[in-house]
Amino acid sequence: MSLPEYADVYKNFDPAALEADILDGSLDGGLNVCHEICDKWAADPKKVALYYEKDAGGDGVLTFAELKEQSARFANYLTSLGIGKGDRVAGLLPRGPELLIVIAGALRAGAVYQPLFTAFGSGAIEYRLERAGTKLVVTDPANYPKLTDVKDCPPVLCVDAEKTGAAIPDFRRTLAEQSADFEPVMIRGTDPFLQMFTSGTVGKSKGVAVPARALMAFYVYMKYAIDLRDEDTFWNVADPGWAYGLYYAVVGPLLMGHATHFNPGAFTPESTYDMIRKYKITNLAAAPTAYRLLKANDHVLPEGENLGLRVASSAGEPLNPEVVNWIRDRHFCPVMDHYGQTETGMTCCNFHALAHPVRQGSMGYSSPGHRVVALNEKNEEVGEGEVGQIAVDVKASPLFHFDGYTWGEKDPFVNGYYLTGDMAICHGDGSFSFSGRDDDIITTAGYRVGPADVESTLLEHAAVAESGVVAKPDEKRGSIIKAYVVIKGDQQPADDQALRDELQELVRRRLSTHAFPREIEFVDELPKTPSGKIQRFVLRNRAKEEPGS
Repeated sequence: MSLPEYADVYKNFDPAALEADILDGSLDGGLNVCHEICDKWAADPKKVALYYEKDAGGDGVLTFAELKEQSARFANYLTSLGIGKGDRVAGLLPRGPELLIVIAGALRAGAVYQPLFTAFGSGAIEYRLERAGTKLVVTDPANYPKLTDVKDCPPVLCVDAEKTGAAIPDFRRTLAEQSADFEPVMIRGTDPFLQMFTSGTVGKSKGVAVPARALMAFYVYMKYAIDLRDEDTFWNVADPGWAYGLYYAVVGPLLMGHATHFNPGAFTPESTYDMIRKYKITNLAAAPTAYRLLKANDHVLPEGENLGLRVASSAGEPLNPEVVNWIRDRHFCPVMDHYGQTETGMTCCNFHALAHPVRQGSMGYSSPGHRVVALNEKNEEVGEGEVGQIAVDVKASPLFHFDGYTWGEKDPFVNGYYLTGDMAICHGDGSFSFSGRDDDIITTAGYRVGPADVESTLLEHAAVAESGVVAKPDEKRGSIIKAYVVIKGDQQPADDQALRDELQELVRRRLSTHAFPREIEFVDELPKTPSGKIQRFVLRNRAKEEPGS
């Protein structure tokens, strides 16, 4: 089957025709996101929205009809609490059916769903809840203890609440008491439906309120880059506590009436292959770290076994050629690299569903509805072979949906361009290759971590005077987090390793399990500018020269 040409689809892209084709509602006249991703597919009682593995073993399914009913019950519960349009409702839940019900129910009520990654510590959770003015948190017994350390925590609804020993309402019992009828609340395309947070290099994470018009861009990504077809069995490994998982493991596939898959267990090569075999996955999406881990454990896959993958997609950081070739040789399918951000969704891709030249190591071409460019220091578009900051030409990008940070934390717009803070090489043919961050954001195992968050958490320890946190190159994770720590003069530890363990545990508990520094080096002083700002680039260069890099 010959594919449509990228150049033709891009040039002839018609946002109005797409809106009429994929949405029952309208961006100007009103729509409900739960209707678009659930209700309109629920007429067939057997149509499955979610296949999921259970933590304790076994599996289950959730149909669109069941999701419609349960989301209505949850929406009625929200209304009983006075929670409605524009209010933030958070899910601190593992990948299971309850998570999908909370997302859909919040959206049915016109509320805004706020993801909380289950690896977050109490400090990261507290900041996000306080900042967003969150009205309700839904959690489970494994994560509930973190909320007991959260100052001014909003009301909590808990799955299997009796297991917490606390007097809090139970998720299933509460929903069973509600009506299964709830008329979806209409919102406009400019109204938010997701409340995200993104990493920052200075200060705390910034708020990103995703408007309902982003559904258009999510659909384009699923259709052209992921190439999700009716006959596919789709699994996006990413956790819905993060943008890539929430946008493209939940909203994107359900918007197309397509089942998604959840596995709440830890990622291992064995569990990944078991999942692909069991559900006969044909269309796979994951972070480069996942593919690198599979390659590093090549022996787990029997020689010559074909798991039946048709296509694979990768996002979060560049894929190196060795991994691309390994996937082709061992999984008999192409893997395409995609680029995006929490703020924008995926804007620059290699497209499985479109014909175009593929340059190995490239992040691809502007997604239909976007015009991606690279700018020099004068904010002028660069030419072939030049490096510049990746930017989006806002006026020429009808599907661009980022309106600025929720609380005005930073202004990323200059002369009609949105500046990403990432750098790329312009190839002159419309494609780009990622070349690194323009700031200090650390990407480790596919997670983006702001060094300022880690540094401020380390400062909570009585012995720490100051710290500098940077990325150190690592073969498996891409980078690890390394902290250079200055100890207070009167707090010199008797045992360096014991203090390292304390500091690592502090970051795990307060911030998250993916953000703790795997290496901590005690130093007498940190390199600084004359104004006293830590020169992280000096520390980064130092880390690159160290053993293990």
